[in-house]
Amino acid sequence: MSLPKNCKHIPKECLLFHDHATASEASHDETPFFAVHDPSFLSILGPSPSITLGLEKDWPFAHEAAVYVPSQDACYITSNLCPASPPSDQPKIYLGKLTRDASSQTWTYETLSTDIAMGNGGINYPTPSNPNTLLFCDQGSHDSPPSLAILDPTPPYKTTRLLTAYHTRPFTSPNDVVIHSNGSIWFTDPIYGHEQGFRPTPSLPSHVWRLDPESGELRPVADGFGRCNGVCFSPDEETLYVTDTDWIHGDGTTDHRRSSNIYAFDVIERHGGQFLTNRRLFAMADCGIPDGIKTDLHGNVYSGTWDGISVWSPAGRLLGKIRIPGGVANFCFAKKGELLACNEKRFWVVKVDGAVEGALLRGLGIEV
Repeated sequence: MSLPKNCKHIPKECLLFHDHATASEASHDETPFFAVHDPSFLSILGPSPSITLGLEKDWPFAHEAAVYVPSQDACYITSNLCPASPPSDQPKIYLGKLTRDASSQTWTYETLSTDIAMGNGGINYPTPSNPNTLLFCDQGSHDSPPSLAILDPTPPYKTTRLLTAYHTRPFTSPNDVVIHSNGSIWFTDPIYGHEQGFRPTPSLPSHVWRLDPESGELRPVADGFGRCNGVCFSPDEETLYVTDTDWIHGDGTTDHRRSSNIYAFDVIERHGGQFLTNRRLFAMADCGIPDGIKTDLHGNVYSGTWDGISVWSPAGRLLGKIRIPGGVANFCFAKKGELLACNEKRFWVVKVDGAVEGALLRGLGIEV
C-alpha cells in the first residue's frame, strides 16, 4: 500500500491483540499524522493530506463548538472550563472567534463579550434576515438558566434565547445541537454542568430533545443514555447519531465499563411528527470518548476522541484516524477538503481530499 509521507498503515495486529494495544494509544508528544486502518481511507485523505497548527495559546481556548462561517472565513469556538479569577468568582467558559487572514492564511483569536454564560456546542442557524446567525448551547450557571441561544456573529453580538426549560423543569446543561432541514432543533442535555459544579441538582434526565421553533413544541425523543453528548444527522437525514460519553464523568473519573459509544437511530415520521426508532450501537471509541460528531456528504462519520478524530464508514467500519496529540473534543468541516479541530491549547487545520465536504453546511444551504 503506497501512502503519503505523513500517513501510517495500522496493521490489524494492533487492534486485535493485547500485546500490541499500546501501538494505538495516543501520546501527547507525538507528531500529528494520519492512521490508515482501511485502504478506503486514502480516498478521503487524497494525495497530500496535512495537519497544520493554526494557533496555540497557554490556556484551553479551543475546546468545543467549532462553528465555521464561510462568509467571514471565521470559526467560533468555546473554551474549556477556566478557573475563577479572582477565586471568589465562578469558573468561566469563554466564547471566541478565530479569523483567518486572506493573504497570510494565519489565524487570530478574540474573546467575544456575549450574554452566553457557559457556552458549549454550536451550529450555523441561518435566518431569512441574517444568513450568518449561529445557535449555541448555553449550559447556564448557578445565576443564569441553561438555554439555546441565537447569536448574531457581528458586534455587539446580540443573543436571543429560544428556551430554558421543559414546562417548569429547567434543563441541566445543554451540550450539543443540530438542525434538521425542516427547521427543527435537536439537542442533548447531559449532567456535566452539575458534575463540574456550576449547575444545581438536575431536574431532568439525560435526554435528546426536539424543538419546533415555529410551533413551540418541545419533547424528548431519546433516552437511556449515561451522558448523551454529540449529535448529528446523516446527509439524507434518515439517521441521527448520538454519542454517549458516560465513560468520563464531570469530576474527571473514568470507568472502562461505562459507555464510550456512538448510537444510531432511524428518523421516521408518524402522525405528522418525527420520532427516533431502531436504536443500535454504531461504533465505540477505543481511546477515551467520542465527543463532537459530524458526517461528510458520503455518509462517513467523524468523531473527536482522545487521540484525534476517528472516521467510520456508514456501515460502522473504522477507516482511519486523524491523530492529534492530546485528542480533539470537537471540530467542524470548513472549506472543501478542510477540517478545523479544537485541541484545547491548540487549534489545528486539517487538509484532506478537495472533494470531501461536510454534510452540515450543505444541508443548511450554506455555500463553502
